[in-house]
Amino acid sequence: QVQLVESGGGLVQAGGSLRVSCAVSGSIFGINVMGWYRQAPGKPRELVARITIGGPINYADSVKGRFTISRDNAKKTVYLQMNSLKPEDTAVYYCLIVRGPQDYWGQGTQVTVSS
Repeated sequence: QVQLVESGGGLVQAGGSLRVSCAVSGSIFGINVMGWYRQAPGKPRELVARITIGGPINYADSVKGRFTISRDNAKKTVYLQMNSLKPEDTAVYYCLIVRGPQDYWGQGTQVTVSS
């Protein structure tokens, strides 16, 4: 069983930075994707960034050059560093882990960027 605990969201002014974290409990053996998605009010959930283990790192065009996804295997944690934040980045950010055929989602953390 895998559980995800997200942290690090909050309120920041436009141009500022935040880092959100997703700690994975349980075994990380067999994880093949770690990623971040977001959902703004009235909009569908969308990809922000994802790491395919042994494969590419993908970013949404809207965050390229501003956001960086990374992982620390020893801490079983995936991070999303967000710089040069814009009001349109305001959303609930969700961590996703894919292990085998199973998707695991975090509870979400709110990121609000004020103009």
